[in-house]
Amino acid sequence: MKYYLIAGEASGDLHGANLIAAIRKKDAEAHFRYWGGDLMQAEGGTLVKHYRELAFMGFVEVIFNLRTIFKNLALCKKDIEGFRPDVIIFIDYPGFNMRIAEWAKKNGFATHYYISPQIWAWREGRIKAIKRDVDAMYVILPFEKEFYEKKHNFPVNFVGHPLIDAIVKREQVDPEIFRKENGLDDRPIIALLPGSRKQEISKMLQVMLSVTEDFSDYQFVIAGAPSQAASFYSGFIQNNNVHLLLNKTYDLLSLSTAALVTSGTATLETALYKVPQVVCYKSSRVSYEIAKRVINLKYISLVNLILNKPVVTELIQSNFNTKRLKEELTKILDDYHRAVLFLDYYDLENDLGGKGASKKTAKLIVESILKTK
Repeated sequence: MKYYLIAGEASGDLHGANLIAAIRKKDAEAHFRYWGGDLMQAEGGTLVKHYRELAFMGFVEVIFNLRTIFKNLALCKKDIEGFRPDVIIFIDYPGFNMRIAEWAKKNGFATHYYISPQIWAWREGRIKAIKRDVDAMYVILPFEKEFYEKKHNFPVNFVGHPLIDAIVKREQVDPEIFRKENGLDDRPIIALLPGSRKQEISKMLQVMLSVTEDFSDYQFVIAGAPSQAASFYSGFIQNNNVHLLLNKTYDLLSLSTAALVTSGTATLETALYKVPQVVCYKSSRVSYEIAKRVINLKYISLVNLILNKPVVTELIQSNFNTKRLKEELTKILDDYHRAVLFLDYYDLENDLGGKGASKKTAKLIVESILKTK
């Protein structure tokens, strides 16, 4: 059978790659075509467009890139028509994917959505389009099933979170070898995860790096995004206590004592590695003011949202500054605070539903399509 996947970000590339691998085990004759990244491409099939050409951050940035977005939508529709897939699998990235889903449904394609749009956070009115345009939904957060089924009478499949599989299957890193190969000394590591898009990295990294001189007993290591070159980060690094590692985020987290993390999937990845963290977020003033009025959430980090309490500190917009960051980093380096956080992290992992998200999703997708044959 033929599968068309659309992922528009680094996290979607990871989950898409794992899903492709899982589908192959269910369908030995599977053919894949997709929008994604290097990880999906490594699993075989044809990459149509890399996600680094698609990622625009914030309301204002999207407006300035509307022409590019519309060109990509047209290209995607034309490519799907040429491929004639048995199913289209949308992976998060709702601004783009929901538009393709509407068109696809009208044109008779099977539409499956893996990793729900976060309509529980904002734009809940999208539920009408989801009911109309999506044949099957696979959700990865425990509260999403109740949100869809009890509040909106739309049946979904809770498959657990794919990050658990991505982390569990990785080989353990030898600390001594890792440090030696990457030019690190024996001091404890504080990881910096400033995001994956140039716009957000530029906003986040400068403030994160402003605390490095106050913690000389630690070494700071930037987790470089796979979509960015080392040269992009070099302009931010001003002292010898800061290192850059590209495409080694999970290895880095497995050895880190603490982390400063831009809000997003990385907060969950950091928690699953049991690393105490401070969650950071800053956007343009206009984008922030708009978001403040349309997003109805108590928290911005997935850790706090899933556990429904302030487990990790969130420094947002004006609170994301050198003084506050220094205070909160000092707290999570304290043994008592770390012990409490570890207990919450274990609860979080249990709530996420255990291993096998990609395998469960692949099974449901393949079986669903076979029924229509």
